[in-house]
Amino acid sequence: MTAIRFEHVDVIFGKQNKRALELLDQGKGRSEILQETGQVLGVEDACLEVQKGEICVLMGLSGSGKSSLLRCINGLNTVSRGKLLIEHQGAEVDIANCSPAVLKDMRTTRIAMVFQKFALMPWLTVAENVGFGLEMQGRSAAERKKLVDEKLELVGLTQWRNKKPDSLSGGMQQRVGLARALAMDADILLMDEPFSALDPLIRQQLQDELLQLQAKVNKTIVFVSHDLDEALKIGTNIAIMKDGRIIQHGRPEDIVLNPADEYVRTFVAHTNPLNVLSGYSLMRGLDKCGREGNEICLERSHDIWLALENQTVKALRRGGESLALQRWTPGMPVTSLQRQPTLAPADIRMRDALEIRYHTGHKLVLETEGRAVGILGDKELYHALLGKNLEKAGEDVAPPAVRSTLSQAG
Repeated sequence: MTAIRFEHVDVIFGKQNKRALELLDQGKGRSEILQETGQVLGVEDACLEVQKGEICVLMGLSGSGKSSLLRCINGLNTVSRGKLLIEHQGAEVDIANCSPAVLKDMRTTRIAMVFQKFALMPWLTVAENVGFGLEMQGRSAAERKKLVDEKLELVGLTQWRNKKPDSLSGGMQQRVGLARALAMDADILLMDEPFSALDPLIRQQLQDELLQLQAKVNKTIVFVSHDLDEALKIGTNIAIMKDGRIIQHGRPEDIVLNPADEYVRTFVAHTNPLNVLSGYSLMRGLDKCGREGNEICLERSHDIWLALENQTVKALRRGGESLALQRWTPGMPVTSLQRQPTLAPADIRMRDALEIRYHTGHKLVLETEGRAVGILGDKELYHALLGKNLEKAGEDVAPPAVRSTLSQAG
């Protein structure tokens, strides 16, 4: 279900919106509009859908328009033209054209925000900061205490409830801000570079905690970041922006594998594929594997064959000798696997696949819902590491020393 939908949204900062929009329609860019009217083009023709329960990351360099677009969702920025539709009680509310009363209701019941600079009130305790929005909603003292206690426990700050913000670290203060947003029980969370002011280690820790929290609360989150690694780590989908425009929107691995233009290609050039790509993106489909009857040639050099029945793996053999089937599941120690081919979920992360390949010395068979869908071995992993197109590249894409290391691993 679509939770948020932008339809051709333009945002102009200034008082001559009409003239600026006319120039925009004439094909003028941000710098030309600024020079002629003094108006700043914040967002241009943004079309984007955010599905319920996803983390959508808006990212780009400073001035790209990501925060400008985010702040339209709760009305902090005014939409100059277009529609911004938010699902509410089975219908859609156009934030760009709703009444002040409706906007207030959306801000207090549907949308909460976590700011970059924490935005905590220093004269209030941690618990009072978390409960501030609830008090504004008119909740009773007993109800506020119950909700505050729940959210503080959720972010691991129960023992700090009576402390003032200045006695907390930056990471802890940001957890207070997150707890405050969660306490509002809003379905939509807006997070404007919430971790950018923090040290790298604390930042990574909070990214992990956000993903763990999302698994529990399943909110619709729009997250602004200028850090691609952060976006790739937490985003269900990513929208890359430049000069107020959305250049590309899609799943992290799709953006890494198929950048829309040179700007995006430059962005993803130094991305570590181990943290992004999955088996679906890397694997060789069964239709591209050698086949004899109902058997797939898994490893010709070892004479290993995979017997299938309606794409379900039935048996594995090396020559005339049967091999036991072993299956890896997420969280399972790789060291528990034997030196033989492994069945694994098709959404396996490249890092896990590489470790399994290294430890077992054999290829992986990828499956989804019990049906085999592809093979993952040295060739596919080398192509991903080197950024090659599997369909076009040749066979020997890795240096001999690397091939030797992998083939002898274990």
